[in-house]
Amino acid sequence: MHKNWQRGKLGGETMPEDVHPKLDRCSHGLLHYLTLGMCLNYQRNSYTLWQACTKTYYDETSCWVFEPEKVATSDVETLRAALPKYKVALQPNKHIDNWQRVSGGIVKYGTGNMFNILTQNDFNIAKIREFIQTNRKDFPYLAGDKICNYWLFVLVQYMDYPLTNRQALSIAPDTHIMQASVRLGLISEDVAASAKGQILCADAWVKLLAGSELLPIDMHTPLWLWSRGGFVE
Repeated sequence: MHKNWQRGKLGGETMPEDVHPKLDRCSHGLLHYLTLGMCLNYQRNSYTLWQACTKTYYDETSCWVFEPEKVATSDVETLRAALPKYKVALQPNKHIDNWQRVSGGIVKYGTGNMFNILTQNDFNIAKIREFIQTNRKDFPYLAGDKICNYWLFVLVQYMDYPLTNRQALSIAPDTHIMQASVRLGLISEDVAASAKGQILCADAWVKLLAGSELLPIDMHTPLWLWSRGGFVE
């Protein structure tokens, strides 16, 4: 399957985050764009979300929402005018609050720069994830197991920071990953529907790939595109 994905045979090649602004791969601007955008990447169409984020970034009247210090000190009504403009935020209360709280977390722990939080944790993926999840009240949604893993994977994919310990990433078992895992017979439909379905799915991929050259997170993009493309044979 991984080879078929590399050959473009799984029904799609473009991931939602591919529409990100064309910024330098070491820029703090891109880091904040990917971090803040990811904090609303929950139970919604990811393609639509990231397209909205990019439109917001390129609009000079709303691009400031990707600057944590400005967001943290902004009044709520100003944010309510900017974030829903291109439908980055769909919920006028919760989405606005999450965006501002994550920005406040970046200010609180990184003096306004997410790069400082990565540096404080030695660019070690496991340490960064532990830090975010230990302070989950300051990083709503982003601290969730699925989104936190996927956020770190996205940073590895789109940024040139010296992130280490990539093997600490688990597969991010969203709906598409779960459906693809069932389709492959790795887990049953009953397991997928259970309360611990996501955890069991992630564990199954760890066991399957143990000793191979692939890490579980390497399978995320192939499985995600395969599921979204309707499971082409």
